[in-house]
Parts: sequence; C-alpha cells; structure tokens
Amino acid sequence: MAFKIIAGGVLLALIIVSGWAWRDFKSALMTPAVVGKPVVIEINKGDSFNQITDKLLAQNVDVKPLWFKVFAVSEDAVKKLKTGEYELASGLTLPEILAVFVQGKTKQYAITFPEGWSFKEILLEIKNNPNLGHTLQQVDYKALMVQLGADVKQPEGLFFPDTYFFEKHTTDVALLKRAYDKMQLVLKQEWQEKAEALPFTTPYEALILASIVEKETAVVAERPLIAGLFIRRLQAGMLLQTDPTVIYGMGDSYQGDIAYKDLKAATPYNTYIIKGLPPTPIAMPGRAAIYAVLHPYNSNNLYFVARGDGTHQFSATLKDHNLAVNNFQRKKNDPR
Repeated sequence: MAFKIIAGGVLLALIIVSGWAWRDFKSALMTPAVVGKPVVIEINKGDSFNQITDKLLAQNVDVKPLWFKVFAVSEDAVKKLKTGEYELASGLTLPEILAVFVQGKTKQYAITFPEGWSFKEILLEIKNNPNLGHTLQQVDYKALMVQLGADVKQPEGLFFPDTYFFEKHTTDVALLKRAYDKMQLVLKQEWQEKAEALPFTTPYEALILASIVEKETAVVAERPLIAGLFIRRLQAGMLLQTDPTVIYGMGDSYQGDIAYKDLKAATPYNTYIIKGLPPTPIAMPGRAAIYAVLHPYNSNNLYFVARGDGTHQFSATLKDHNLAVNNFQRKKNDPR
C-alpha cells in the first residue's frame, strides 16, 4: 500500500513537473525575446551554440538557454546557423531568431557611388567605410583589373554608379567586382539596342563619351542633345573641346578654374588639342548617359554654352555660339 502511495506521488509529481516544463517551454518560445531597441549580434566562424546563446544573453535578449537549445535540436538547426552580423528587431521570438540565423538574413550595410564620380572618389568612399574589409592598401590598378577580370588596364569609369548593399566584412575588391560586373551588364544591354551609324567600334568607346556627357550636364533631358553634338563633332573630324576632360587631365593641380595655359597643355585628355576621344573615361556614367550616347538626338547643333542655371544654350553655327557666349557668360546683351 505504501509503495502504491509513493509511486502515485512520484507519478503525480512527474505530471506536475512535466506540465510546468511544457508550459515554460511554450512560454519561452512564444514570448518576445527582443524587447525595446533592435539588437545586433555577430556569429563568428567556429562559434558554438552555447557561445551564440551567451552573446544573446549579453545583449539582454530574453533567452532560456535550455529551451532554446531543446528547440534548436528539435528543428535540427544547431549546426545550420550561418556566420555573419545580424540585427534582431524588437518583438522577435526565439524561433524567429533561430530562423534568422539559419536563413542567414544578415544585417545589410549600404554604400553609394553617385553618377559622375571618379575612381579616386570611389576608393576614398570605400576607405572611409568601417564595415568593409579593407585589402586595397596601395592600389595597383593593373593588378586590380586582372582580379576583376577586366581586359583594360585602367579602372576609370568601369564601375556602375549605384547604391550597393553588403554584409559586414565584405572585401573592398568583392564590392568593386559587383560594381564592375553591373557596368558590364548595362553596357552590354545598351550596346545591343544602339542606334545605327555611330562613330564607335566598341562599347568602351561609348563608355568614354558617356562619361564626358555625364560630367557636362546633370539635366537628364539634355544628355541626348549633348551626346548628339559630340558625335557630330567626331564625325566631322572636329575637336571635342570639352572642359571636363581638360580638368581630368590636370589631376590634382585643378583648383576650380581652367586657365588659358591649361587649354594649351599637352595631356592625353586635353580635347582642345587631341582629336577624337581621350584614352579612358573620365568618370562613372549612369545608364541615362550611356543610353544618350547610343541614342543621340539628331540636330545640326555643334556648340553649346552654359546658361548659368544648370542648363545649356545650343547652337548650330559658330556665329550663333559666340552670341550665346556673349549673352550668357560675358553678361552682354545679344546685339541681334
């Protein structure tokens, strides 16, 4: 009789304990573990499940280690957690946190390369980003282009201007590879749909002119007009005579103004002296500038001058151009 009473007591205790454990287990899974501000946690290569749990606890995530591991084992997830940095939003439960780790939904950072930037500006932006893995201490352009799989030696203009999202510790070279590949894709797409009778034999030549158009105007509607004007100059054997190429050729000596001597300086980029296109792009052109060069506006215009409001006055003859220069740049009245 005593044995039955003891056995019954033990069974009742087990039922009570198991019932409590089940309720505690369910509560641990259903209660939000992240409360308040989002939590950032990084899982490194080699971290054990217990170490990951400790990192969560250190960030004040409401984790019950036993139930968290029991659930992870039941889901066969213990060895499926992916390395990386994670941002856990407020309100996430333990199962949801585990799913984030298994799916590898890492925290994403952003870096933006605006249209018209030079490669030097890109490198500086990359250097100043603390979330990238920095491997380009002293950049060997030729070696870098080999790494990227490029068939040209100079990187200028070969990276598509855009906002790129990346995981923490992504290397600078990996990021540049993405931007390079995207520019190659855009060039290929636009080249396949190009207009006829253009003075280009390669997409790279189109990229060079697109970079000049990009630097000449920020007004999207003007790009096909300026592209058409430069193309007519090339076809007529005229000099391009575009200031952005002169500025690029001046390098660090450019301090905001172009002097008469600069227009006479012998550099590969001085289009007041050299015929045709400069040897490389001078900046990163966007898709609109590339499209404009491959679909130029057809007119008789061969000249243009800045109006002072961001737009330009276009002219077909040198006489009209000189009048426009007098009107818009020399602040004289049009004598006509």
